[in-house]
Amino acid sequence: MNGLRVIPAWRHGQERLYVCLPDGRNLAWYDRESARVNVLGEEHEADALEALGPFLTGPVSVGPPPVPTPVELARLSLHPDDDLAPNRPGEALLIALDRDPGPARRFRADPRRQALTAEQAVGEALDRMDGLGVRTLHSVPLPGGDRVHHLLIGPGGLYAVHALYAHRQRVTVSDPQVALGRREPRSLLRRLRADADRVSYALTAEVRPVLVLVGASHVTVAAPPREVRVLTDGDVESLGRLGGVLKPADVEALHAVARDRNTWARL
Repeated sequence: MNGLRVIPAWRHGQERLYVCLPDGRNLAWYDRESARVNVLGEEHEADALEALGPFLTGPVSVGPPPVPTPVELARLSLHPDDDLAPNRPGEALLIALDRDPGPARRFRADPRRQALTAEQAVGEALDRMDGLGVRTLHSVPLPGGDRVHHLLIGPGGLYAVHALYAHRQRVTVSDPQVALGRREPRSLLRRLRADADRVSYALTAEVRPVLVLVGASHVTVAAPPREVRVLTDGDVESLGRLGGVLKPADVEALHAVARDRNTWARL
């Protein structure tokens, strides 16, 4: 069978490799942790094993998959092009820089690369929480060209996380404004609350905005901002220690809805 694609994805902190038909439907998947290849139909076994051949790391067992849960059924029906789970931290910026690296700047860094540094630092910290039952999506697109840098879904609830590059700068937060060094303040917190409200509407669940200041030399918060949690990059993993809001099944169900690109197109 020609045209099969092997697509990586993550589940409960473990990598899975999905074998997809040209139209995007799943044919099989390989779970390295269990050394098992699950095939949807015995007639496809040889084709699936041939496609997975370069990725197999040892002997594997092959057979039909266990009875899927409703969440797994939703994942299996999701077209790979609509699945946001494989997005890397800073995915949108990585694509933009690949398409247009921009002119070489000798005296001033490209702000897109600075923003990418911030998103990658925060995204990597969030991804390390997977073992705590936390699911994170990166570069979640919103209509109109906006996006949520990171969407965290875990036992402590849902958080729309915005990463701000502030390397060696003093940051002053005075709701709704955020000022970096001597730059003109921006009403950033107003935007973060608006984005969190849009995410909340899409998922029909409460979403709290978080601002993470990456590399700041000093942070001054005039008064606790309304609804917005302000953290430095060293405090990001504190979000993974929160609990008491969502059960594991709720986390997985919300993650299944949020990873579908079509969820956000309807906003």
